[in-house]
Amino acid sequence: MSNVTFYLLDETAEINQQPAHFALACLLATQHYRQKQKCLIYCQNQQQAEQFDELLWQLPNDAFVPHNLAGEGPVGGAPVEICWQPPSQFNRPVLINLTDHIPAFHQRFRQVIDFVPALEALKVQARERYKHYRAAGNQLDTLPASSINETQHHG
Repeated sequence: MSNVTFYLLDETAEINQQPAHFALACLLATQHYRQKQKCLIYCQNQQQAEQFDELLWQLPNDAFVPHNLAGEGPVGGAPVEICWQPPSQFNRPVLINLTDHIPAFHQRFRQVIDFVPALEALKVQARERYKHYRAAGNQLDTLPASSINETQHHG
């Protein structure tokens, strides 16, 4: 069973032409890295994975997070790994889902992070994911995106 946290985005604004939840995922990856928790960022396709990879490179130096695309980087991968296909190994506690469906392998992770974008069409997809996670027996939490900058709580 996984703990699934949905972050509710309150604005549709894209930041630097990136979807708003990408910026949020960057923040979360940074926080988990600082807490010494490895995470996997699961993307829709290779193009999205490369886009997210680029976004992490643009973080200021003091916020740098070691990361790599799946199949690149050190053996076992950097603390933050970005993939668009199911991973071959599950040695990370945290999964950040950027796709519009539920990763089939999500229960191999202790913690799953998902997003409810502000756009209505994407909200509908997020609600479907929420129902599926719940039906699969996961523990669900919903938090406003603004709570990320505050101290993280672990229940």
